[in-house]
Amino acid sequence: DMAEPIQQLTRNNNPQERQTIPFTLIQRKEKLGDLLYEKRQYGKAKWACIKMKEKQYEQSICLGFMKLMRYICEQNSSGLYLGITVPIVTIVHTNEAHSAMTQAVTVAYYLPEVLQDEPPHPFDSDIIIEEWPATIVYSR
Repeated sequence: DMAEPIQQLTRNNNPQERQTIPFTLIQRKEKLGDLLYEKRQYGKAKWACIKMKEKQYEQSICLGFMKLMRYICEQNSSGLYLGITVPIVTIVHTNEAHSAMTQAVTVAYYLPEVLQDEPPHPFDSDIIIEEWPATIVYSR
């Protein structure tokens, strides 16, 4: 099922063509010279998002990512490969009391700068285009 998107990604797997999302570094945590995480602030932007709720957290991330890859690799209203932006963001959801993680996760893809004004529509109705305000992200 993912053969075509993977082939498309492989054909377009030029590190120079990956757009890094602009951010402001707020904090960097290291231990013995190894990076543990970074706290980053991203500006207001449009993202393609999918919320998944599988039995296992890892399964939700994997399936959400695969659906986003189909969108990136031509299953969109432009019919074009959209290009890779890094990182792909995973949002972990918590219960109402914020005391435990839920099975639901959101996997999100930052739309490249050239697509911010008019993002292609996804064919998959589970994927939605959202405009996020400035956002804090923890990255590792």
